[in-house]
Amino acid sequence: MSFFEDIATALDAEGIESRVHDDIMFVPITSDLEIQFQEIDPLLPAANVYIAAADVDEDDEEFEAVLVSVAFSVDDALDAVARHIATDQVVTVLRDLLEGTDERIAELEFAQDEFNPNLVVAEVANDSELRVLVESVDGEPCAVVRFVAFDFDEEEFEELEDESIHELWELGDDFDDDRLELLSNGLGEGPVIEIPAETLELGTYTDFDRLFDVLGLVSEQALDWEAQLVSFDDDDYDEPEVYDIFGADDLDADELDGDDDFDEDDVETDDDAEDTDTTRD
Repeated sequence: MSFFEDIATALDAEGIESRVHDDIMFVPITSDLEIQFQEIDPLLPAANVYIAAADVDEDDEEFEAVLVSVAFSVDDALDAVARHIATDQVVTVLRDLLEGTDERIAELEFAQDEFNPNLVVAEVANDSELRVLVESVDGEPCAVVRFVAFDFDEEEFEELEDESIHELWELGDDFDDDRLELLSNGLGEGPVIEIPAETLELGTYTDFDRLFDVLGLVSEQALDWEAQLVSFDDDDYDEPEVYDIFGADDLDADELDGDDDFDEDDVETDDDAEDTDTTRD
């Protein structure tokens, strides 16, 4: 069997369709995207792996398949296909979350994180966030869900902000003058202030239909969870008393002090002992 025939057999076993035209194998990922294998060595064997838009005229000058990897075995080819299928599923879930296409999350408004494009965040309850991280792990798409409740009030936050800005002003010549001017005018990035928070882990999901069921429940429970997470105060927690099982706690202080009292006259010194021996002689 040829390299393409081996790959086609393995893909078919995974329920993935493929077709071969001339010296190229096409594997559809979505209606708009496909993977192309181009054999470069039938004996080694080896094939270039391309990602390309589906249903595009080969004569289109703007069309260009992008080389993404090289497959030297059937397993390499299967991994490439699985990886791109997982990536497409991740993108689809993120798009559904950001666009709110599912009615189960109608009460949630997600926004993409500034630093991590795979993380989306929705503000819930009064001062909490629902965070969903969607990524591919070992070729399998999954979503990690966390509920984060921030424990602060507006007055404390304003005090911390004022203190941080005051510290920046005290830097004087050691700090950039232009940035100080921006801060004084309310422009630019202010100081980074750490806000205490409590995190409730809501699980990791590979079944995305169940994921949306869970997210729908979060919007209903957010206020209750927030109240329970931020209401705990260490000062309100009475630490249990520790008792001495040997009864030392029952001794009076006077009894303990009495053990330390002694009469110096009762202590016989070496000189006293020598005097006593001489008298006897």
